This record gives sequence, structure tokens and C-alpha cells, in this order.
Amino acid sequence: MAIDPGLLDDLDARGLLADTTNRQELAKRLSESPVTVYYGVDPTARSLHVGNLVGLLVLARLQRAGHVPIPLAGGATGMIGDPSGKSSERNLLSDDDLADNLSKIIPTLQQFVDFEAEENPAKLLDNRAWTVGLPTLDFLRDVGKHVTVNQMVAKESVRNRMEGEEGISFTEFSYMLLQAHDFAWLYENEGCELQIGGSDQWGNISLGVDLIRRRTGGKAHGLTWPLLVRKDGTKYGKTAGGETVWLNSDHMSPYRFYQSWIQTEDDELHHLLLKLTFMSIDEVEAVVASHAEAPHRRDGQRKLATELTTLVHGDQAAEGAEQATAVLFGGADVASLSEPTFEILAQELESAELPRYMLDESDNLASVLAEAGIASSKGEAGRLIKQNGVSVNGTKVDTHGASLSRSDLHHDRFCLVWKGKKSAYLLDFGP
Repeated sequence: MAIDPGLLDDLDARGLLADTTNRQELAKRLSESPVTVYYGVDPTARSLHVGNLVGLLVLARLQRAGHVPIPLAGGATGMIGDPSGKSSERNLLSDDDLADNLSKIIPTLQQFVDFEAEENPAKLLDNRAWTVGLPTLDFLRDVGKHVTVNQMVAKESVRNRMEGEEGISFTEFSYMLLQAHDFAWLYENEGCELQIGGSDQWGNISLGVDLIRRRTGGKAHGLTWPLLVRKDGTKYGKTAGGETVWLNSDHMSPYRFYQSWIQTEDDELHHLLLKLTFMSIDEVEAVVASHAEAPHRRDGQRKLATELTTLVHGDQAAEGAEQATAVLFGGADVASLSEPTFEILAQELESAELPRYMLDESDNLASVLAEAGIASSKGEAGRLIKQNGVSVNGTKVDTHGASLSRSDLHHDRFCLVWKGKKSAYLLDFGP
């Protein structure tokens, strides 16, 4: 595979460069031959989040440029907890919790890089493999000897914690030594020359670079990107409602993941498309320019949401989320929905499973609404119908002899009912 010499310039143009070791030297090394690079995540939860997505995509960009990626699961460092960005001590996780978290995040790590590539396949590692059996005295001699307390205290996150009311435990204080040891171990055993991470990791990364130099005399490199933040400076790890944007579908469904990007402000589209998609810079500029001509259509938001949902959850999930959104919020024809999309809606909307025999009864809509819990009684359901407050599959119900029949079912099973303009319900009459 040919090496892409313009990689750093592309990352810079996308706003994905914060700090690097000597940029000129790094650019030269990246243009010479394949470089082994690692990006590590700690299993502090059962899912990675959108902040981790930036790192996974940068790792993937490096592989596409001809380099060798190592996604690293922090089975050991996760036992300690990185103090970066934290104002108080983390709760320590048990071995069982860590193992469970690892089992959930490893498929995500495997998703974004190619492990079957002929020339530069990815390699998944867990730092617990070389850390769990490391004797304390050996660690102090081989790692601690080469790092001064002055270096460690100079780190902003450590200094902030030391100046705070709670202080910082020796456990979390030692985290940077473990991460530096990881880099040195990977350098010596895997030929890894580059570590990447968010800008809050620069202190840890540079400590590893220095440890490699002191222990081996070798030359290693570091690269960080700015943390993903909104225009007000807050991290882009949560939705407007405060919900974390998780990558695992068990934590956040593809539909809700899609919805979290549909809410993006117009002036954030440009940098999010650049950082979180594989679209070329020219393609991004074209999307943003087209969106600016008719922002009310929200084409830019739909493009961002579709691209990201496809990357994280696949084509089918993205299509289903897009179709569901178009029907619920855009007035699209319910008949256009695929069966998988109805199944997505069943997870997101208030829904009810109803017996098919109800469809054979005359004037049955009031009974159906009551049985589904859309109305508290047949009487209330009747009043809603008379007040033109009910729509079936997007069409207002005729107030006289209102009924549902088998012909109202989509895929011979599903029916969408609106109570008023905003409250949608899914009725499932079974296969």
C-alpha cells in the first residue's frame, strides 16, 4: 500500500491536530514507510462514546494512509482511572465489571479498522497482558526511575486535583506512569512509534515519548487532536438533553443516535462533518454551501446524521432511522416504511400488541385506542375521534363509523396512530 504523504495536512485541515512532537520530523517519518500507531481506550463503561469516535476515525485514517493501527483496550489502566478531565476520584471497578465492559467495547474497537488488510492489518491488544504480572519493584526500577515527580506534577490535570479540596490519590497519580509504560512496551515489542489521543492526553503521551528515549535511546512520536466541543466550549459527549451519545446500540439505539445529530446547530455542521466523516474536504464544503442556501430544509443535519449512523451502526440501521424520522417529523408516507423500520419504531414509540380479531369488529377504532392505552376508555377515545384528534397512518380519521381493518396494516402487521399532532403510537397486530 502506498503511503499518503499528505496525511498530516489533511488532519490539520479537518481541525484534527492539536499537539505533536516535532511536526516536521513526524511528517517525514510518516511519509517514509508504514508506522505502527496505537490509540487506547479504558473500559470505564460498557460502551464507548462519541468522544472516542474521533480517535477511532483518526486511527482508521492512519490505516487508510498506509500505516499499521493498534486499537488498545485498557484492561489494566481501566483498573486505575485516568484523572484527566476529572475533578474527583473515580470509583474503582471490580475485575468482573472490567471484563464485562471490555467484552462490550472490543467489538466497537474492531469495527473501524481492517484486521484482514494484506499489507497493514490492525492488531487488537489489551494492556493487561503485559501489566498484570509486572512486579512492583521492576516497575519502579524500569519506569519510575526515568520519570521525575516534577514532570508528573507539572501536568495540568494533576495540578488541578492537587489544588482542589479532594486532592488526588497515589493510585490516580500513577496512571500516567502506566500509560507511559504501555507506550514503551509497545515500542519495544510491537515496533510502535506513534501514540495518538485527545488533547487532554498530551501530558501522558509526551511522558511516554520521553520514557522511550531515556530507556532505549529510540525516537517515538505523539499526536493529539482538540477535544470535540460545542461552540460554548462544553464537550460534545452528550445530547442537548444531557444524554451521553453512546456508540453501542444497547446504550443508545440507532434511531436515538440519528436523532442526536439531527439536532445539530447550523454553525456546527462544518467542523463535525470534517472531523467525524470520511467525506473529502471538497464534499464537506459542498454540503455546507448547499445547506446555507436553504437551512430550513436541514439537509446538512440529515447528511451528518446519516453518515454517522452508517459509520457506527451500518447502512440498514441508518436507512431505518432516516425513514422513521421522515415519517414522524417530516410527514412522509407511512407506506414507504420497511418492516425493519417499523421494528425500530416499536423500540422508540409507545406501542401495544393487539389481537387480530379486533380488526374484524365494526366501528372498532375506539375499542382499539382504549385497549392500546392511547385513551383511558372507549368514551374518551370516542371524544378524541369526534374532535378530529386521531390520525391513522398519517390520515385524519373520519368521525363517522371509525374503524381499522386489515387493509390499514403495513406488512400485514403494523399501524401508526397519532393522538393530536405530536404523540405517535405503534400498534402491532402480530405476524
